[in-house]
Amino acid sequence: MTIRLTDTLTRSVRPLEPLTPGKVSMYLCGPTVQSEPHVGHLRSAVAFDILRRWLLASGYDVTLIRNVTDIDDKIIVGAAAEGTPWWALATRNTRAFDLAYDALGVLPPTGEPRATGHVTEMIDLIDRLITAGHAYPGQGGDVWFDVRSWPAYGELSGQRPEAMLATDPGTGKRDPLDFALWKGEKPGEPSWPTPWGAGRPGWHLECSAMATRYLGPVFDIHGAGQDLVFPHHENELAQSRAAGDGFARMWLHNGMINTGGEKMSKSRGNSLIASDILERARPAALRYYLGSPQLRSDMDWSEDGLAEAEAAYARIEGFRSRAAELVGSPLTDDGLLRDRVPAAFASAMDDDLAVPRALSVVHAAVRDGNAALAAGEKSEVAARAAEVDAMLSVLGLGDADRADAGGADARLRSALDGLVPALLAARAAARARQDWPEADRVRDALAESGVSVEDTADGPRWRLS
Repeated sequence: MTIRLTDTLTRSVRPLEPLTPGKVSMYLCGPTVQSEPHVGHLRSAVAFDILRRWLLASGYDVTLIRNVTDIDDKIIVGAAAEGTPWWALATRNTRAFDLAYDALGVLPPTGEPRATGHVTEMIDLIDRLITAGHAYPGQGGDVWFDVRSWPAYGELSGQRPEAMLATDPGTGKRDPLDFALWKGEKPGEPSWPTPWGAGRPGWHLECSAMATRYLGPVFDIHGAGQDLVFPHHENELAQSRAAGDGFARMWLHNGMINTGGEKMSKSRGNSLIASDILERARPAALRYYLGSPQLRSDMDWSEDGLAEAEAAYARIEGFRSRAAELVGSPLTDDGLLRDRVPAAFASAMDDDLAVPRALSVVHAAVRDGNAALAAGEKSEVAARAAEVDAMLSVLGLGDADRADAGGADARLRSALDGLVPALLAARAAARARQDWPEADRVRDALAESGVSVEDTADGPRWRLS
């Protein structure tokens, strides 16, 4: 078993070789909670959730730390614009992220530190950098990282300092490329005391301090979207290694979502805010759509693509439902989940998390299962159903992962399970007495309510359309 992943730092696909055999430590740059989550946040969360699930399925003990940046320039500006305390804005948006993650079946992190709770660790990191000659106090409480003091700066993004533009405005810097570790106190902004003056942390400093606090000076994987490679991750890497920490051994970055220049808004019915999308799309279908590309691949967002994902997932659901009617729920064992998936699926997931290939294996199993259903081959149906269930579990699309498997949605499903068969029985009675208008009325009423009815030799079957 060898899982190979594309490492941004080495620009190569290389085997995952955990620092501690059997254990994987991961740090994900979580949200900066200046606003509600959008589809880009969801794409990243789902992509890394699939990676984590495959590691778990392969027998690894995974520790995943995903931070919350709850103090930042954008949070302060946004809170001031709406007349809300910065901490209230951050708390409200953090809850919105939690709701969106839960809706899509994203596993909760092992730990979820907040930047404001780790200022002590940040001050300690700054002190180490100043002592090592890689940082210096500026004016008014600012502290800067000395980019020219670290010759390897630019190694993650492939850029060289002489070709860079300044990314962090400020005064008192020795070099335009130097970036802020600590920002001096300003009127109306939150601040914490330090030996160099009161102020608040710089964005890049926060993640370095939190990652090493929970995972140690060296850990296996650091991940986030490609938009964070520079300057955020470049600066994290430089300051952490300049302070003497080995930091992340492998860097993974998920692809972005393109909108094709189309204007997105709630009034147009195509808003990319998570809560708006979840009003018009089933969570399972949205997860299928967002998780279907390979981790590093960009994807083009479209409502048609979302509809196609719904149709594809519905085909899988249809097979599982019909298989359950014939053979019941597939049996599972106590072995590794990866041992219960087809070899082609495991090979795809091991090969740089090639989810498109893995999904083709899912749909091949569904096709074979449907053929077995038509032939009445119960053992073959059971075998394919077990494979499909195992693969969906890895992808976070199994029954236990679906947002509509619990809570209010579960009660609604229970009600449907009682009401729909009664309506189908009334339709069957109308057909038996050749009352075709009444039979059509029942069918049309179900269709308008989102229930699709299929008449088969074994009687009518229904599903949510």
